Amino acid sequence: MDPFMDPTGDPPQNQTPPGSRPANRYTAPKENVIHRRPSILLPHLQENEKKFFELVASGDVLKVEEFLIQNPDFNINCVNFQGVSALLIAVQSHSEGMVATLLHRKGIDIGDCVLHAVRENQTKILELLLDKIRNNSPSLEFVGVTHSSDFPDSVTPLILAAQCGHYEIIEMLIERGHTINKPHHPTCRCNECVLSMERDDLLHAETMRLNLYKAVANPAYICHSSLDPILSAFELCIELRECSFLVPEFRKPYADLANDISNFAVDLIACSRSTTEMEIILSQTGGITSPSNIFPRLVMAIDYKQKGFVAHPNTQQIIEQAWCGNWHEYKFKPTIVRTIYPLLRLPFLPVITIFSVISPAHPALMHWNIPLNKMISHISGYGLFLVLIFFESNMDKTNQKRMPPSTGLEPVIVVFVIGHIWSCVRMCLLQGPRRYFKYLWNWHALITNTLFVMTFFFWLASYFDYVNYDQVDLERKFWHHLDPLLIAEGTFAVATIMSFFKLMFFCRLNYYLGPLQISLGKMCADLAKYITIFIIIILSFSAGLCKFYQYYDGKNIRDGAHTKFSIILSLGMVQVDSNGIKTAQVSSFVNFVSTMKTFFWALLCMSPLESADVIIENLPGETEKTTIINEHTFTQTVGYIAFGLYEVLTCVMILNMLIATMSSTFQRVIDNLDVEWTFGKTDFYLEYMMQTTTPSPLNLIPTPFGVTIFMDMWSGKKVGLKSSKYNFIDEHDTVEYPALMSLLIQRYFREKDVANAAATEFDVLKQEIHELKALLKEIVED
Repeated sequence: MDPFMDPTGDPPQNQTPPGSRPANRYTAPKENVIHRRPSILLPHLQENEKKFFELVASGDVLKVEEFLIQNPDFNINCVNFQGVSALLIAVQSHSEGMVATLLHRKGIDIGDCVLHAVRENQTKILELLLDKIRNNSPSLEFVGVTHSSDFPDSVTPLILAAQCGHYEIIEMLIERGHTINKPHHPTCRCNECVLSMERDDLLHAETMRLNLYKAVANPAYICHSSLDPILSAFELCIELRECSFLVPEFRKPYADLANDISNFAVDLIACSRSTTEMEIILSQTGGITSPSNIFPRLVMAIDYKQKGFVAHPNTQQIIEQAWCGNWHEYKFKPTIVRTIYPLLRLPFLPVITIFSVISPAHPALMHWNIPLNKMISHISGYGLFLVLIFFESNMDKTNQKRMPPSTGLEPVIVVFVIGHIWSCVRMCLLQGPRRYFKYLWNWHALITNTLFVMTFFFWLASYFDYVNYDQVDLERKFWHHLDPLLIAEGTFAVATIMSFFKLMFFCRLNYYLGPLQISLGKMCADLAKYITIFIIIILSFSAGLCKFYQYYDGKNIRDGAHTKFSIILSLGMVQVDSNGIKTAQVSSFVNFVSTMKTFFWALLCMSPLESADVIIENLPGETEKTTIINEHTFTQTVGYIAFGLYEVLTCVMILNMLIATMSSTFQRVIDNLDVEWTFGKTDFYLEYMMQTTTPSPLNLIPTPFGVTIFMDMWSGKKVGLKSSKYNFIDEHDTVEYPALMSLLIQRYFREKDVANAAATEFDVLKQEIHELKALLKEIVED
């Protein structure tokens, strides 16, 4: 009997044989033992199937054929636990002979091998597979694979080829009749989309739309499907940006696609090699709806926010040539000299106007007609207008009578404003209302001119009031608060502010001030976002405290007795006289308006600390000369807590968040300084390329060129806007553009092929290693 056994025959629990390691006392419970779950069933290869897979992977066609002859009943469609078949191994090995051999076997199941051949960019293998499918069932060639572990069922061969950007495969599939239906916009509510929303699940529908956009937005597919790739890129970019906001779950993929398609248009113009080629590209009118025809493709790029396209050196070279014309030495002049040019131009403005009317083809006028000179002339005229309204605004109003001002500048200002209004109307007609009102500076001009017109109308109303009632000597303090002259002064003051504010528009030309002006505009957008949060917070606190202190309004308390003096607070008063210190209740939380006002100024840290104090008037004491001061401590504590919480929430948290957001916005502009500044500068250039030669009010004088433009617009013809060197109307024949695009696309794919040379060499090396491995195996076996 074993000494280490107990009398029952079981080993002892706490003893171990001498010289052996103690046994682990923990034994896993039987219910925790992992058993094979019958619900998970994976394919399992037999020995002969493993051998067959090895033969196919080796690429030895003769041995595979010999194996199949020896095993006539072999299952050619067997798969391993990953679902990989022998045909798929041959496709992934790029073995065209092996694929052809397997396809000759009866009952071969192609599965998703077509899609793998597309992804591997194997054109010949793909053609063999498609021919086999066409022979068996022609309709299956154009659809996806239902049960595939690698591809969704909505992915067709052409969609996958377009996503991968395989140019030759796309061309072959299109020739075979494959097509891609362009995805519907997320806001589309056609019968097909409505039916799809009711029948399909949301994830499948949105994933399928994203896959379709990945296909149609690929440069290789655009080059096959579009006659104007640049126009298609612009339109797709806008559509993808809209999708990124409409489908926030896939915002990043849509935004990345939009950036890629935008870069494709930039890469295309980067392949141009001459000024003529860039002129042909920028003169295309496809897709633009505005009547003017000056650099139509550039105008579209600005409207679509294609900043890379606009800021590209090839584009900027053409713009600079059109901007400066034959005055090339201007850019090399010192800043001081360029600053005084508008002052020197002012006396010549009447001369330029006379030449524009009498001799529109004079060489001197052609020089003044270049956009750079137009800008100088307009700055000169606008500077004179600012001087006039400055003197009008600084008129002495001490002894002003109740009648319109009569400094003599009013008629001149009226004529200037009429000229500005005509300039706005002309630009709206040339650009089209839809484009004109997209830009905030045009709204600025519209509001400014409206305020000036309102001023003139109230001046006129004041004149009629003076004629009818003859109260010209009535002192200002007796005027009605809505007196026409008072309203006219207010509208003129605001219009003057906005007129001087337009000087910031000219800062775009400066390399240092331009980005600051752009940053200011973007920061205003940030502020507009936070205003909503501020309004919610102020409304929340105002709703709770609007009449919290209503009873105490007007109450005051006296304490002590000293010499008389008074201290005026923001909303209350403390008086000290012989009877003592008199403290009045601050009108903070007494009604809704006062509460809103208190919280608004508290946002700027301008509300007094006493806003939350509760003042109760003196109560009579036990004797005649004594008083009792009562305190509502709980009410005052609630007011102080609410007021302090508001200050912390807004001044400490929200304002600092706003500052951080503005800092981030400014940093983004600085990080992309050249592109942002160049884009804004180009928009400024186009503004003055479409302006008249003479500024306001001289632009009211009709000229032969201006009459011709509006005659063309009235008759429905395209409007030609000329500079001294360029005429952008039908300069290039429409046949040249397709030929140029073919050339640019060839250069584009050539440069792309060179960029991908390293990856291509790696694939070739991988194939050669595979072939060398098979050869060495044959040598060893022999």
